[in-house]
Amino acid sequence: MSESEKQELLLEFRVPAGYGEAARLDVYLTAQIQNATRAKVQRGIKEGRVSIQGKVIKKRSYTIQAGDHIECLILKSPPIELLPEDIPLDILYEDEYLLVVNKSAGMVVHPGYGNRTGTLVHALLHHVGAGKIEMEDVDEDERTDDDVGLSVINTSSEPTGDRVIRPGIVHRLDKDTTGALVVAKNDEVHAHLAKQFARRTIRREYQAIVWGSPNPADGRIESYLGRDSQDRRRMTSTDEDHGKLAITNYKTLESLGHTTLMEFKLETGRTHQIRAHAKMIGHPVFGDVMYGGKTILKGSQAGPRQVFFRGLFERLPRQALHAYKLGFIHPIHGTEVMSVAPFPEDMIFVIEELKFRDSY
Repeated sequence: MSESEKQELLLEFRVPAGYGEAARLDVYLTAQIQNATRAKVQRGIKEGRVSIQGKVIKKRSYTIQAGDHIECLILKSPPIELLPEDIPLDILYEDEYLLVVNKSAGMVVHPGYGNRTGTLVHALLHHVGAGKIEMEDVDEDERTDDDVGLSVINTSSEPTGDRVIRPGIVHRLDKDTTGALVVAKNDEVHAHLAKQFARRTIRREYQAIVWGSPNPADGRIESYLGRDSQDRRRMTSTDEDHGKLAITNYKTLESLGHTTLMEFKLETGRTHQIRAHAKMIGHPVFGDVMYGGKTILKGSQAGPRQVFFRGLFERLPRQALHAYKLGFIHPIHGTEVMSVAPFPEDMIFVIEELKFRDSY
């Protein structure tokens, strides 16, 4: 979204009379403004968006004094409006409280400013017969989960203009990962499912094609995962101070020549967890461009084999990762719900080709 599309929001702060910490202006504002970064605050000060006692202050090192009246103009993104969209859904399980969908490849789970249409949330709104959702409606409690037909716990607006718009969504799958995903229809169910995820009692099993043959064939990967400093879109192994604990259990299912069909069971649910862990042990997920899986890593590099794999990459233009099985305790009935998502056609094709043709 361009700066011209955003709106200005005035924030005011009055420094208490007993304040004596003598903090810098940029440090003080960074602590006061939710979701703000020091770099953005410094830029706002430089652009003349901050005034104290009515006078514009462009010096970021200005020392905050007791009784200061600070006014700060921040750029606020305009409200997002969600409209139901008639997008087909593959429903694995549904009752009046929740549903489990088999998410297709290429579908973004929830809307953002880069994905205003075509998301799973748009499809879910149509599926449950909901009307249009606007941020202001939810913020002012004019809409409830009963009105929407989905939980609205995660539909909110932050003071800085950031939006969290994912009604019904309890967890997520990457855009190009397929498989089972549970959606709550009311806030009570959402909260109960969220606790199961937090307590690691949800059964989540994935299947993936990886390069090479892991040794040992079965094992456990445990590390701290954080953002890669070279590419913030990517996750990497780090230390406890800079990442979150991630635990993945894996098992070899079938050798496919120079690749292997693997099962991964998650104990935690970090961003890109399986993809990052597979890369970490030297066996990236087949076709995963972000983690090095879209390069021929094993076997001959001869021309015919390159043609063969280029054809597979065209047929499966994404990571070969599928959320195969999802199990949880039903928040209302107390019974186990186990959903199995059939393999997508693109992965079936690639598996069959690798079985019978990757003998180079």
